[in-house]
Amino acid sequence: IDLTKQIIKTLPPTSYQRKGILTGLIKKNSVVLLVAPIDSSAPEGRLILPQVQLIRDVLDHDAITIVVKETELEYVLKNVYPKPDLVVTDSQVFDYVNSVVDDKIPLTSFSIVLARLKGAFEDYVKGTPKLDKLKDGDRILMLESCSHQPTCEDIGRVKLPQMIRKYSKKEIEFDVVAGLSPFPKPIEEYAMVIQCGGCVATEKQLQSRLLPVIEAKVPVSNYGISIAYMNGIFKRATKMFVKKP
Repeated sequence: IDLTKQIIKTLPPTSYQRKGILTGLIKKNSVVLLVAPIDSSAPEGRLILPQVQLIRDVLDHDAITIVVKETELEYVLKNVYPKPDLVVTDSQVFDYVNSVVDDKIPLTSFSIVLARLKGAFEDYVKGTPKLDKLKDGDRILMLESCSHQPTCEDIGRVKLPQMIRKYSKKEIEFDVVAGLSPFPKPIEEYAMVIQCGGCVATEKQLQSRLLPVIEAKVPVSNYGISIAYMNGIFKRATKMFVKKP
């Protein structure tokens, strides 16, 4: 027993304690509605990892999960009882889901709950408003934790850069780095860094990847938080995680 106690003291808590993705947000018998759009970037015949992780986490909390595409969302909200205690959506349909889900129901995204679990969440919240201060010629570094096969609707390479250019009305340049590939330029040359949800990475891996960015004081955000900000729902999507003073 003494040896066990000494080992526990030596090891970091993350080596023997598993954090729940939705811990503190749901309880036993809570109803969680997951919105999972299917487009050309979605793998055929299966869900993507963040969706699988959320379903399992809801089950681990002895709660109830309902999974729908955005096209069936209104029907479910009108016809299924009880109403959801939490809605988690893919960031790509944030704007639409926000318009459909009642303001009284907490709403966030897969990317944001993963950021809260193992990312530099407070740094993301602090760095995201940089989107309002971008200038012509600024360069943004997109960080992806995995090396998936990109498609014409890829969120990090296509959709998010398009959204940022449209939102900022500026000519912004983008570099994309996947996996553990080195940064193509000195980190100080970037106006901003935007990290993916990091579903395949551990908390330690994600924080190690972001450490040089944070130490260089380069504003950092993540996919979901950036999309929420540009859609005017930043506060709604993050307020459940913000620590009260």
